[in-house]
Amino acid sequence: MTGAAGQIGTDLVPELRKLYGPENVVATMNRTPLSQEISSGGPTSSLDVTNYAAITSLLKVEKIDKVFHLSSVLSALAENNRWSAYAVNLTGLINVLEGSIECGVGQVVVPSSIAAFGSKSPQVDTPNDTIQNPNTIYGISKVFGEQIGNYYFERHGLDVRGVRLPGIISWKTEPTSGTTDYAVAIFYAALREGFYSCYLKADTRLPMMYMPDAVKSLIDLSEANGESLIHRTDFNVHAMSFTPHELSRAIQKVMPTFEIQYDIDYLRQNIAESWPYSLDDSAARIEWGWEPKFNLDEMIEDMFLNLRRTLNLN
Repeated sequence: MTGAAGQIGTDLVPELRKLYGPENVVATMNRTPLSQEISSGGPTSSLDVTNYAAITSLLKVEKIDKVFHLSSVLSALAENNRWSAYAVNLTGLINVLEGSIECGVGQVVVPSSIAAFGSKSPQVDTPNDTIQNPNTIYGISKVFGEQIGNYYFERHGLDVRGVRLPGIISWKTEPTSGTTDYAVAIFYAALREGFYSCYLKADTRLPMMYMPDAVKSLIDLSEANGESLIHRTDFNVHAMSFTPHELSRAIQKVMPTFEIQYDIDYLRQNIAESWPYSLDDSAARIEWGWEPKFNLDEMIEDMFLNLRRTLNLN
């Protein structure tokens, strides 16, 4: 796995090691250190995905037959670091795909994102197959990933698969620069300070998913019978949609003293307003049996339970 130190990788690596055996899952990172759970739980390696020779060397030495490619520069950070985003999100992906062909890798799983949609896409129950006109480097790179993944499958027989993930909520890693990361930061702030200053407007509705469901979607798609798949790299997956106001009200059911205020970051607000409110994920449900397990209230209960333990709070 590339990007194993990131938000998704931190949760996905342990699940893959349970599934395939700890010794059979190689977790790679570049600048961000791996968690103790990952670094001590199986093989690890430093890997710069912009270095093609390093990728092919690792694939050959470790005899890799499946790659989960998670290395990516996220939305807001990508806007401020365009060259870095291009190098990691586009060149890094091409390197992984070409390296996989050269080294006989059987499957590459490449997550896409709701960022692949844009202002011309229907915002309510966004169809799986619709116009995509993203206005961010990150979103453009995700459309590129979907299309180039399909190309490598159709032209070169490489089994490339991917889901369009909504905003992901997790307790294992603190939020970074993602546009939807307010939905993680709000829990940390609630427990540490009792209030949160939100950078999105109160009525900004976005599709979201709890991390266990995000991990489940990637593994389920990877394990699905390829003959049943009509789509390959661009499956919508949906779990819940809410606004910052709705999330804060739901949190107040558990923590009545919690307060929220709004200090809008218009870069991330403009990005959020170009994304869907909700996704039609019927293709994933039909083609490989996708079904999430967590709703909003269940996610909040589990987040507080695990974060209190992680932050050593009663």
